[in-house]
Order: sequence, then C-alpha cells, then structure tokens
Amino acid sequence: MKPEIELQMGREAWCLLIALSLLWGGSFFFAAYAVREVPPLTLVLARVGLAAIGLLGFARLAGLRLPWDIKSWRSFFIMGVLNNCIPFILIFWGQIYIASGLAAIFNATTPLFTVVLVHFLASDERLTMARIFGVVCGIAGVAIMIGPELLGTIGENAIAQIAVLAAALSYGFASIFGRRFAHQPPVVTAAGQVTASSIVLLPIVIFFEPLSLQTLPGISTSAAVLALALLCTALAYVLFFRVLKLAGATNVSLVTFLIPVSAIALGVVVLDEKIEFIHIAGMAFIATGLAAIDGRLVIWLRKKL
Repeated sequence: MKPEIELQMGREAWCLLIALSLLWGGSFFFAAYAVREVPPLTLVLARVGLAAIGLLGFARLAGLRLPWDIKSWRSFFIMGVLNNCIPFILIFWGQIYIASGLAAIFNATTPLFTVVLVHFLASDERLTMARIFGVVCGIAGVAIMIGPELLGTIGENAIAQIAVLAAALSYGFASIFGRRFAHQPPVVTAAGQVTASSIVLLPIVIFFEPLSLQTLPGISTSAAVLALALLCTALAYVLFFRVLKLAGATNVSLVTFLIPVSAIALGVVVLDEKIEFIHIAGMAFIATGLAAIDGRLVIWLRKKL
C-alpha cells in the first residue's frame, strides 16, 4: 500500500465510503420492516444467501470467475465468519437485551479495535496520536447523536453489551484479514464471502429456526428482504472491498461513524424527521474524528503553525 493512501483517503475512497454508509444506514429501515415477519437468524441467512445469488450471477455476466482452490475458499470462509456470521449473530442477540442506540455506540468502536489491531498485525498502517484522537472523537460523536442518556445504561445486561463489543472486534479483524483480497475484483471477493457465510449459516438456521424456512413472507416484506440483500449487502460489500483496497483497514472501518449520520439523514428525507441540535453536535465530532484519522486535520494544523 502506498504511504500517501495510508495518510489520506482520496476522493474516490471518500465517495465510496459515504455511499457505503448510506446503504448500511438504509439497512436499518429494511431490517426493521422485514423482522416483523422473518425471524432474526433466518433474515441474516436470507440477506447473505440472496446477496450471494445476485453477486454470483453478476460475476458470471461480467465474465468474472471465482477461484476454486482450497486456499482461496478457506480465506472466503474465514472472511465470511469474521465479517458476517459472528458480528451479525452477536449484534442480533445483543439487541434483544439492550437498546439499538447503545448497540450502535458499541458498534462504533470498530475503528478503535481496527486501528490498534492493524498497528500490531500490519506494517503500513501505524498507530498515531492523531488516529487515537480521531477514533475517540468519532465514538463521542456517535454517542451524542444517539443520545447521551443511553450511556447511563452501560453496565446493565453486561453480557449483551460485551457481545456487541465482540462483534465490533470481529469487524476489526475482518477489515485486516480482508486486505489479502486486494488482488481480486471486489465483486469476486464479495461473492465468495457471502457464499461462504450462507453455507455456514444454513445449518444454524435449520437447527434454531427450522419452521421459518417453511413459510413465505408477504410481498412487501419480501421486497424489504430483497433490498436488504441486493443493495445493503451485495452492492455494499462490493464498495467495502473497493474502499479496503484503496484506503486500508482503518479507513474502511470509519463507515461505522458515518452510518448513524446516514440513518438520520435518510430519516429526514424519507420519514420527514427533524434534525436536532445534538445531531449537529454529534456530526461535528464525527467530522473532526474523520479528518484526524484521514490526516487532513494534521496537515491543516501544520500549515497553520
């Protein structure tokens, strides 16, 4: 990876990261609607399974071929477990016992885990004070946007909270492990990952939610599941692996800071919700954190000094 990419993301990477945050921010709308008729684990399986079908079909039409050697598929399975199976299951389970807003705050610790892990596991993305400052600002911004009152519930249902933190840690490992796919087209990597995830999740769903596989949801719910699978998973992971290739593990993990911003923006546009002062304050903290991690804040301060 080039040193300048490590310091500062380019325009393409930023645009893709914002688009990714919009897709994953929108996933909350579709998931909240679909989960009324589809049990959680089955919804996860449908999400990755339909995404796999869509990506495999697109790859074939585009003339792209997935590798079929054992080494490649071992990597796909590891990536699928780290980036889909473990975090999806832990977050779904955790949200049964804790508020979704608090879960989002814990999920926003992903860049913190990533920036620490990548310092020890990679040689080209080092831990700096600017990055630490940026991560702390980003987490603070997410906490402010979602509501500081939720911080008072930290410590309650501790196991559920630890589960969501473990999901964030898993995402951190996934961002670092995913660097090995840089030589592949993002569509191929995304297709391999969600296909492997589907294979792992199928027996889990058969064991825990067997009856859910025998009933079909309504048309509107099916449409929500398709949007969740094809837009918020298939397309989103193509963007994810592209940003990972362009800007590295730490920068792609910043999407967890942008997801609450995107979710609120979509709420304003789609649901006619209002932006409150705490949202603006939180966005300011997040913007400062992103600038610090990206390197722009450091460059600006050096010029001023």
